[in-house]
Amino acid sequence: MEASLREFVRARAGNRCEYCLIHQDDDPYFRFHIEHVLPLKHGGTDDAENLGLACRHCNLHKGSNISGIDPEDESLAPLYNPRSDDWNTHFAFQGGVVVGLSAIGRATIRVLSMNDGDRVDLRDQVG
Repeated sequence: MEASLREFVRARAGNRCEYCLIHQDDDPYFRFHIEHVLPLKHGGTDDAENLGLACRHCNLHKGSNISGIDPEDESLAPLYNPRSDDWNTHFAFQGGVVVGLSAIGRATIRVLSMNDGDRVDLRDQVG
């Protein structure tokens, strides 16, 4: 992947994880990943429209998942897509906790473990 494409993805995201919204400067130990929103194994491409910026925590938990189980009703839901979904439609903050407002949000929070204690603590410290 060309450096210019990586920089484009980082700039478009404002150097924030497009899932949990933590800023790169607030999580300095690991450089955020350029990730495939739709993983290559599921037909995704290396085009800018399929690339997102994710913190190490969110990206490693997401892996090649494209869906998850909504804990509210145990139904299958697609994961949040930062290229086509509006963050505020699916998530909100209550302090450092990310709250799911939809099946997509709740399933994404669960799969990405967005409310692990260290992540909540980090968001509380910077929020």
